[in-house]
Amino acid sequence: MIVTELEHKYPTQAVLKAVGLSSATYYRHRSKPVRADHYSQARSLITGKYSDGFLRVYGYRRIRNDFVKDYGMRISPKTVLKLMHEEGRLSRIRKKKPYSSHRGEQGHTAENVVARNFEASKPQRKWVTDVTEFYVLGQKQYLSPVVDLFNREVISYALASTPAMGLVTAMLEKAFTRLEPGAGLVMHSDQGWHYRHRSYQHALASRGIVQSMSRKGNCHDNAVAENFFSHFKEEFLRQNTFSSMAEFTMKLDRWIHWFNHERTQEKLKGLSPVDYRTQSLANLETTPY
Repeated sequence: MIVTELEHKYPTQAVLKAVGLSSATYYRHRSKPVRADHYSQARSLITGKYSDGFLRVYGYRRIRNDFVKDYGMRISPKTVLKLMHEEGRLSRIRKKKPYSSHRGEQGHTAENVVARNFEASKPQRKWVTDVTEFYVLGQKQYLSPVVDLFNREVISYALASTPAMGLVTAMLEKAFTRLEPGAGLVMHSDQGWHYRHRSYQHALASRGIVQSMSRKGNCHDNAVAENFFSHFKEEFLRQNTFSSMAEFTMKLDRWIHWFNHERTQEKLKGLSPVDYRTQSLANLETTPY
C-alpha cells in the first residue's frame, strides 16, 4: 500500500486500518508533546570531546566518572553505556599477545615477593617492569617500562629495535633518577633473561632494592605490567598513524605524559596517576600523628 506525504500527516481510515491503529489511538499519541532529551549534554560530550584525541579510547565507566567529577551529572554507568551504544561510540576489545623473553635457565631467579599483591601504601614501595614486542612502520620494536603499583604511574620507559640488555639498562637508569634513598623498594618482573642477568641484579642490589620474580610461565603474576601493555597497544598503537619513527617516538612520549597526568582511572578515585599521588602525599603531610 503506497502512503502519500499528506496521508502520512493526516492518515485516512484505510491507512490506519492497514497498520492496525484506530483513529482515536493515533490522534491521542500524536497530541502528546515530544519529550525533552535529558541526556543531550551527555550525548554531545560522547560524540564530541570523547571522540577526539586520546579520550576516544575511554570506556563507559571512565566517561561516567568524568561526567560526575567534571560536570556534576547524576548519571548511572548503564545509562552512559546505553548512550554510547545509541551514538555508535564504543571502545574496542583489547587483544593480547604478550612477548616472551624467556631463554631457558640462565642466571639466578628471585623469590616471588609480590605474590600478586599489586597494592602499595606509598609511592616507591613496589615497581613492576616487563618488555613487550610490537610493530610500527613495518619495523619490530620493544618497549620496557617501569610502573609504580601505588598509582599505576609510568616511572620511566625505554624503546629499542632489539631486546638487548641495553634496553632494560636504559630504563633502569632513568627510573633510578626518581628513586629516593632508602625507599625500601621491591622491583618485580617475570623470569625473562634480562632480569636474571648479573648486571641487572647487581644494579638492584647495590641500591638496596629487593628483587621479585613471577613464577615461570605465569603472566598473571605480573598482571599490572601486562595490563599496561594492553592499554598501550589498544589506546595508542591502534588509534594512531605515524609517518616516521621520529613522529612515533614524539607521540609515544606525549601519550605516556597524558597517561600519567590526565588519563583518569576508576581505581584511583577518578583521578590521574599523578593527581592521585599528589593528593595522597598532601593528605599524609596534613594527617596528625
